[in-house]
Amino acid sequence: MDIREEYLKFFESKQHTRVPSAPLVPEDATLLFNNAGMVPFKSIFTGEVPRPKNPRATSCQTCIRAGGKHNDLENVGHTARHHTFFEMLGNFSFGDYFKEEAIAYAWEFITEILHLDKDKLWVTVHESDDEAEEIWKKHIAPERIMRLGDKDNFWSMGDTGPCGPCSEIFYDQGAEHFSGPEDYMGGEGDRFLEIWNLVFMQYEVKEKGGERIPLAHPSIDTGMGLERVVAIKEGAISNYGSSLFMPIIRKVEDLTGKEYVYATGASYRVIADHIRTAVFLLSQGVNFSNEGRGYVLRRILRRAVRHGYLLGFREPFMYKLVDTLVDIMGGEYEYLQTKAEVVKEQIELEEARFFKTIESGIALFNMELQNTKDKANAEDREGALGYVFSGEVAFKLYDTYGFPLDLTEDMLKEKNLSLDTATFESLMNEQRRRAKAAWKGSGDDAISGDFKTLLEEFGENRFVGYETMHHASKVLALLDEKYVRVEELQAGEKGWVFLDITPFYAESGGQCGDTGELEGIAQVVDTKKFFGLNLSKIELHASLKVGQHVDAKVDISRNEITKHHSATHLLHAVLFDVLGEHISQAGSLVEANRLRFDFSHPKALSEEELHVIEERVNVEIMRAIPAQTEVLPIEEAKKSGAKSQFGEKYGDEVRVVKFADASVEFCGGIHVDNTANIGSFIITKESGVSAGVRRIEAVCGNAAYKYFCEQRALVKEAQSEVKNLDLLAGISRLKSNIAALKDELKEAHEAAKVEIKADEINGVSVVVDELPNGDIKEKIDELKNQNDKLCAMLFQVKGDKVLIAAGVKGCDAKAGDWIKKIAPLLGGGGGGRPDFAQAGGKDASKLPEAKEAALKFITEVLD
Repeated sequence: MDIREEYLKFFESKQHTRVPSAPLVPEDATLLFNNAGMVPFKSIFTGEVPRPKNPRATSCQTCIRAGGKHNDLENVGHTARHHTFFEMLGNFSFGDYFKEEAIAYAWEFITEILHLDKDKLWVTVHESDDEAEEIWKKHIAPERIMRLGDKDNFWSMGDTGPCGPCSEIFYDQGAEHFSGPEDYMGGEGDRFLEIWNLVFMQYEVKEKGGERIPLAHPSIDTGMGLERVVAIKEGAISNYGSSLFMPIIRKVEDLTGKEYVYATGASYRVIADHIRTAVFLLSQGVNFSNEGRGYVLRRILRRAVRHGYLLGFREPFMYKLVDTLVDIMGGEYEYLQTKAEVVKEQIELEEARFFKTIESGIALFNMELQNTKDKANAEDREGALGYVFSGEVAFKLYDTYGFPLDLTEDMLKEKNLSLDTATFESLMNEQRRRAKAAWKGSGDDAISGDFKTLLEEFGENRFVGYETMHHASKVLALLDEKYVRVEELQAGEKGWVFLDITPFYAESGGQCGDTGELEGIAQVVDTKKFFGLNLSKIELHASLKVGQHVDAKVDISRNEITKHHSATHLLHAVLFDVLGEHISQAGSLVEANRLRFDFSHPKALSEEELHVIEERVNVEIMRAIPAQTEVLPIEEAKKSGAKSQFGEKYGDEVRVVKFADASVEFCGGIHVDNTANIGSFIITKESGVSAGVRRIEAVCGNAAYKYFCEQRALVKEAQSEVKNLDLLAGISRLKSNIAALKDELKEAHEAAKVEIKADEINGVSVVVDELPNGDIKEKIDELKNQNDKLCAMLFQVKGDKVLIAAGVKGCDAKAGDWIKKIAPLLGGGGGGRPDFAQAGGKDASKLPEAKEAALKFITEVLD
């Protein structure tokens, strides 16, 4: 039985609209991930947006719980039912049906579709909820209904907002399998397994600690864990024993050659769970990094790799599980099939990085573990229980070896040890002072405001920016900087304007929001979408009122934005063609002065590849291809081969932008009419973003011209510096000069090491010697500084010539006379002052005779 499909079909038969699973990365800025089925509908439940036309919905939502309030990470593998990634089946009523129908639908599905044994079903209700209990008595025996308090059976979205009692349905898995002290109805054991939670949103709390006010239109939010129900239907007493996990566990068995045994198989279960989380996140565009969602992903994969290490793996293995997972879930989530090869590359790279350090890290861990035990044994002969592992070592494991903190804690948990977290946190704060609480959300500001009233009163406004950059418009509403509706904004103030018809493009799909002006009244500094409403941020230099008519003009910079956007499409297509079909967009930014494109690729691009890519894009520009845009039914658009971006919201119809055979993509952005309008395309940088993700930065149009001017100015400056219009020739000459100077420096260093021997004649130091390298004049000066009385003559052979220098200090000899006597012996001549003279010779073969004659001459003079 395909329980997922049966559930959705059942509720469609009850007039519910089937809603596809939303991306794991939510629009809710307070969350890192979608962690419950109701998250995509939160703005409806809170009243931020109006109820949909059909107030009934059903979905199978992919969820992740790996941080913050809902964090199941540390329990994964050690219990039968906890997961980081899971699917939540849900049915929702937005002010439509309530408890009667919700309970009846749940009972019907469980007993008539799933055919679960009624004698194994139990129900809980809130201790104050008489209504729910009476309804349940129509379906189940009263003795199988339990009342519990707020902790178990009251749900709230937060300190404020919608809330209400809930009713949970439990399945008794049998005393023969579970007989622990907590295995009773209402206990913490696994015998009585919660399979479905029905939340009755009937109150609202206006302020923290305030009273619960009944809602005019109570709603329903239910959640059923798919993994738990599949396990029950298949007769497995653990979720991991079901067909959703066992094929992965069997694959791990094959790879490691070791049989999986449930009692000792926690590592197998961790791996089976974590590969699901990693593959779904990577397939949806989340990449490995050291912060936010990317860090959660890295932690989860590394935790799985560490468990693989315990099983004997010493090289990447997780990537080999991807195909097995795709076989299980690729039918429901087609993007897993599309992204499989790219994901395998990303996982293998990340695994390889961790395996390089894991052995050293584990050795350090074991060393400190022994230290902890030694301290314990010195004080308590019964063992190390209660002793604390060093926070400094835990930090080193994190900082040097890449061990996430929870991985170290996981290893300590197996040894029944705790960690000095205070020291660890202190060191972390010292290293990353700028860090904020990673689990509080995406890092974006949570936005709330009077959007619902705008939607109810006006609906979405009309965008005409595809056709024009100037339009006469009417101000339907104004909001202040906190998104609260006002009737008027004064000069000097900032706020948001909601026009009936707007030419301003709202930031979306990587393209920045338009700027411009409300002529004579305000500057438009940005444009964004909020729940489908196109709002422009304005800075006023005159007052503006609701109902006023304005001339809305988009800034000329829009022309440059369109060039970069169209070039991004061409670049995407060329990358796909040049590097291979594994190329997938991982992010983009389009602005007036640059573009940035992130894409999946396992290694840095070579200079040759970058040259080919840049040239190919420019060829497409020169082809002067006209743009074609059309709105197509989404299935028809997919069949056309148009590329789409995961996470973008597409309706039943999508806008497709096509440049003949060069590029075709789903896109709601604004483009040039013809590729020739782009002008030129220049790649300015290629870099890595994370494991398996590369980034290209480029410029087009006016930005490309400015880039050219900057490079030309740089060339001229370089020409001036090297004093040569032929830059390469000038650089070559400089390199030659540098090489010569290096040789001279080397000679000087070697000369400094040469020991010059001096003889003494009548109290005068006498030196007659050959200096292989260095400056013989400087050497004589050095000898003069070292001696009060000196006569020195130094020779140096340079090719077939000989350099001669003589120096005299504190005695009656004359250097000029000395050198005139010796130089002719070498075929040269020279002279100088009494204290210093120099000469050159042409016959190096006579050097021994010259040295002998020089010593003889000076000896006679000094005698």
